[in-house]
Amino acid sequence: MSETAAHTAASASVTDGGRQPRTARTARTGRIVLRGLQVLLALFYAFASALPKLIAHPSAVESFDRIGWGSAGMYTIGALELAGAVALLVPVLQSVAAVALGALMIGAFVVQVTVFDGQNAATPLILLVPLALIAWARRGHNAELLRAVRRRRA
Repeated sequence: MSETAAHTAASASVTDGGRQPRTARTARTGRIVLRGLQVLLALFYAFASALPKLIAHPSAVESFDRIGWGSAGMYTIGALELAGAVALLVPVLQSVAAVALGALMIGAFVVQVTVFDGQNAATPLILLVPLALIAWARRGHNAELLRAVRRRRA
């Protein structure tokens, strides 16, 4: 057996108590952590971000009046955030949802800097990091989504 083949065989046989190889365990752990991150973000967007807008919480009403968008803008952004939160949990939509929520966060950052003098401007930037990770890691589902859309049109 060649040295390379022996190294490959030895690497592939490294297991934890006779269970799956480390690379398979690592990949599985990564998928679980990423899914947990998606669930946490979905909960955040649904309850901490969208809900106050959709129930017209006084703080949300005041913020959107200050921006000049009023209740129509508030309800629209709230609905988009809620849709994004739900879509983060749907496998075929999760990458697109992360990109869409990322776009909302870029808009939120611009509004925070221009209207609110940078107050809380770090929050949308911080949220962009896990959203970008999800969009990149789940990008394989985009081809599946595109196929489904094309089938529907045909």
